[in-house]
Parts: sequence; structure tokens; C-alpha cells
Amino acid sequence: MAKETHEFQAETKKLLDLMINSIYTNHEIFLRELISNASDAIDKLHFESLTNRDLLEGDEDYEIFLIPDKDSHTLTIADNGLGMNKAEVIENIGTIAQSGTKAFLEQIQKAKEAQGEGSELTDKELIGQFGVGFYSAFMVAEKVTIITRKAGETQGWRWESTADGNYTIEECEKEKRGTTITITLKKDFYGDEAEENFTENYKLQSLVKKYSDYVRYPIKMSFEVTEQPKDDKGEP
Repeated sequence: MAKETHEFQAETKKLLDLMINSIYTNHEIFLRELISNASDAIDKLHFESLTNRDLLEGDEDYEIFLIPDKDSHTLTIADNGLGMNKAEVIENIGTIAQSGTKAFLEQIQKAKEAQGEGSELTDKELIGQFGVGFYSAFMVAEKVTIITRKAGETQGWRWESTADGNYTIEECEKEKRGTTITITLKKDFYGDEAEENFTENYKLQSLVKKYSDYVRYPIKMSFEVTEQPKDDKGEP
């Protein structure tokens, strides 16, 4: 199947504009939202597998994996949850839940009016409250790429957007079930000079402890450890 290009729903465009123009100063909460979504996807698989064990595809070790890449300036959040098919990708990502976006935008406006136009919104719970957490990724992203395959199905799907009003979707290969979200970071969010470097392992580790301790599934990340050689007596 050839790559398809779709336009975002009008309200989704408004939401993306808010995220890109950063109504929140607390950019780091995007990680909390994506981990929460990954946990929800695993919950859904666990529930459905109670009546259909074949959905597990021989893999019962649920996990969420973080993969920062300093060279490509990307951060990937991967889960082995339920995953999505094409229709679900378009419904869940391209067209936000009907009630979610409208209520979110209305709440933003009310908060602005209450605090004054010049003030900043500080309620970091507002994003998660209305089920629009995925879009918080665009606070830090130049581009977001999703690769997903629904448990029990064979076809994988690749979704991608730079939040320019459109997104693309096409078939792809994906060996394991679940969803992988790769964020190509804006220049302000990677590198040693960045105030918030989301490719730094220890930064990510501290954010997971700060925001995602409640998640019941293991959140994993590879660490590179350098050890000093020792002599026969165990001395450096």
C-alpha cells in the first residue's frame, strides 16, 4: 500500500498549535503521558488475553522500554501492549476523542481568562485529564513517528507527522506486537548545552522516578557502564 497523507481534524490542529507554542513551561511531562499511554496499552492486552491467550504471541513479559539516541537526537518509547491497526491509528491519533479536544480547549480558555492573558498555565494535570496526552510530545518534537502492530494481526503500520497540519500512514513490517513512538527532538531538547536534554539517561531515569513510579510494568533502559581495570588484589 502506498503512503497516504491525511489532514488532522480541525480541533486537533488547534491542539497541536497549543502544544507547539508551548502553553506549558513544564515540557518534561510529555514523558509521563507517553509512559502512561504505554501502560494503558499493556493493560488492554492483559485484559483481552484473559479470554484469548493467542494475543500474547508467546510473550507474557510486559515491559516499557526507553531508547535515547544522542546521535540521531531521538527518544523512543516502546511497549509490547495491544498495539493498533490502521483504523485505530487514524481514530486514536489523527482524530482525537470527540469529547477530549473540545473540553480541553475550553478549559484552556477558562484558565487563561481566570489567570489573565499574560499569565502562564501551571496545571500540569490538564493534559492527562482530557485524554490528549500523546500530543504533548509535540512540545519537544520536530517529528513524531509511530510504528505499531495490533496483537493477533500480522500487518504493521507507520504513522508520521511534523505537526504541519497533515500526517502520513503506510504499511510496514513489525515483528512484535505493540507500539513504538520515536520523537525527533527539537534542538532545545538534546545535547550537553540544552537546559533539558531528553537523550541523557540519568535525566530520563530521574523523570521516570518522579512521574511514573505508579506504573505497574517494568520501565527499562540500557545503560553503558565504564569500569576501571583492577589488578590481582582488586586495586585500580
